[in-house]
Amino acid sequence: MDTPERFAHLPDYAFPRLRALLDAHAPGGPTVHMSIGEPTHPTAPFLPEVLAAEVAGFGRYPANDGTPALLAAISGWIGRRHGVPVGPERLMALNGTREGLFNALLALCPETKRGRRPVVLIPNPFYQVYAVAALAAGAEPVYLPATRATGYLPDFATLPPDLLDRAAIAFICSPANPQGAVAPRGYLTDLLDLAERHDFRVFSDECYSEVWRDAPPAGLLDAGRAHDPERQVVFNSLSKRSNVPGLRSGFVAAGPAAIGPIRRLRAYAGAPLPDPLQAVAARLWQDEAHVEASRALYAAKYAIAERILGDVPGCRVPEAGFFLWLPVPDGEAAALKLWRETGVRVLPGAYLAREVDGFNPGAGYVRVAMVAGVEAFERGLGALRRCLYG
Repeated sequence: MDTPERFAHLPDYAFPRLRALLDAHAPGGPTVHMSIGEPTHPTAPFLPEVLAAEVAGFGRYPANDGTPALLAAISGWIGRRHGVPVGPERLMALNGTREGLFNALLALCPETKRGRRPVVLIPNPFYQVYAVAALAAGAEPVYLPATRATGYLPDFATLPPDLLDRAAIAFICSPANPQGAVAPRGYLTDLLDLAERHDFRVFSDECYSEVWRDAPPAGLLDAGRAHDPERQVVFNSLSKRSNVPGLRSGFVAAGPAAIGPIRRLRAYAGAPLPDPLQAVAARLWQDEAHVEASRALYAAKYAIAERILGDVPGCRVPEAGFFLWLPVPDGEAAALKLWRETGVRVLPGAYLAREVDGFNPGAGYVRVAMVAGVEAFERGLGALRRCLYG
């Protein structure tokens, strides 16, 4: 029986590839997990109490768009964080932002753009769901290098006008996964100017927005106050902000015309978050104390990274997010050497990127997740420094 061609050439996902690379080899020391962005910091102390109080809600089908309490909590957080009014009618709760990124593109990407196959613009390297969503919608993914030469952000402004005219959606991730680059406010407003001139939407993945060193990063909503809200589709999550990746709770915010198709598709094909988990999520969006406590732990780890790697050429500690994007001659070889000699587990950068014209912009890097406890992080990063940089 025939199978669809649109997914036939996808590489294996990053973590099965990592297991295939490393797991046949014994670790060279106590394992330190620095490959996956799974926070280990404590979460809010009230979480068990809220969940216990709401447990009867598992006996009901969940609210499709989000409970009124959760949508109000998200709306309030956006107002406090970004200083812009986004009412509950412009929001939908997500069962993790990966679901939202995929389904929002299916809901909003047209079958054609000006009579031709539409284009989805994707930073390279990138969060892999962007490309799969584009292929599922029948669009052409176009990978834009986000390298040191471009400030680790895609250079949309230099793209040919004909390509921009075919664009239906442009993805931006700030703070960037994996490089940690932060898009300045002017960069975001320029991107929205481009979107209005060439008639496309901007999908802004802001899941790392609450992990930062010196100042909170700008978001698309606050940068785009003077722009058409229908151009702006924003995603955020509690996974990194509140250290609850297993809760699978995020949101999408969009203009009134865009949120309708997103909600409609979810009603047919989505998996809404159970109501008790929505109650937990609402409380988490309302509380900043646990976020500030977590951010203090990241501040300690940023300082450790500066001390251990600060004199290594090409190594930069990011402005925000919790990934180090470290240059090496070959990412796969470096990850394997590090595992076999020290037990530290990192991800080859090539697994997060695509080869274009013979060049994979992630091949000469490893991604290091700063998610372990402070002591384990310092031990792992010290071993990495000695093993890979001498």
